[in-house]
Amino acid sequence: MKEARLYHNLKDNKIQCDTCAHHCRLTIGQRGICGVMENRDGVLISLVYGKTIACHVDPIEKKPLFHFYPGTRSLSMATVGCNMHCLNCQNADISQMPRDHNRIQGQDLPPELLVQSAIDRRCRTIAYTYTEPVIFWDYAYDTAQLAHEKGIRNIFVTNGYFSEESLKAISPYLDGANVDLKFMNDKNYRSICGAKLQPVLDTIRSMKALHIWVEVTTLLIPGLNDSQDELTDLARFIHDCDPGIPWHISRFHPTYKMMDRPPTPIVSIQKARQIGLDVGLKYVYTGNVPGEEGESTFCHHCGARLIHRWGFEVTANRLVDGKCPECSMTIDGVW
Repeated sequence: MKEARLYHNLKDNKIQCDTCAHHCRLTIGQRGICGVMENRDGVLISLVYGKTIACHVDPIEKKPLFHFYPGTRSLSMATVGCNMHCLNCQNADISQMPRDHNRIQGQDLPPELLVQSAIDRRCRTIAYTYTEPVIFWDYAYDTAQLAHEKGIRNIFVTNGYFSEESLKAISPYLDGANVDLKFMNDKNYRSICGAKLQPVLDTIRSMKALHIWVEVTTLLIPGLNDSQDELTDLARFIHDCDPGIPWHISRFHPTYKMMDRPPTPIVSIQKARQIGLDVGLKYVYTGNVPGEEGESTFCHHCGARLIHRWGFEVTANRLVDGKCPECSMTIDGVW
């Protein structure tokens, strides 16, 4: 446990957490929506600082990040907790542990040991993932600083529900992010995730302005966000931010509290990819559908296949100094 950096005091020992976009106001003994920030006698305490619930080596493509050091290894870690409670959460056993079971678990792993583990396992990056990294922001911040000193890059796999303060503070050490853009519908964000749409849109725009490499993922859920109008709106928003932002469209499978909907038809994934390309996005990928053309990276100018993937494995990479070897077009990314 450790005192959080981002909060301020209110009257009568109440405090406001300024770590995420909820800005929870807490009385003594009360925890935030995330379940891991607590007001203890007028001090905001992070209950998960240094307590890792998961730590594995993954290919960077699993995050998914396709334009950020492709083919490299990433030390992927998380604590319990989340500031959303998505009905379809695939990691609900750890993300919703404080909410569903009133438990906080994790192995003691301070930032110094986490960074050393990344070095020992020859990882190019540390990925703060599986749950929502902004809820263990203080732990991630200290780790990210140390990682940079050792030449290791940092990436967030995030729902994008940052506060302005937390994003700006960590931006010097945050090199890349994959942001879930779940819907272009505020009603669905509120009813399914317990959050709002606007802060997520603001985060994506702010990350671009802060020169953080950004990729976006949308899980395509039948009957919720797979209409042509919503997909077009999603693609247009990303295009307006930067047509070079890669868009990953993933296939839904029933899980957690959303067991009443079928898996996403592959044809719907293919249709969504085409909508993104038609809007003008340079790179649109299909997820959870191994063997599809949408796993590979193509030159947006001449159409040459540049990076061939099968699932999370890079089987060929033809980029030369970040450029297409056929037409010399620069390909957006961190290579």
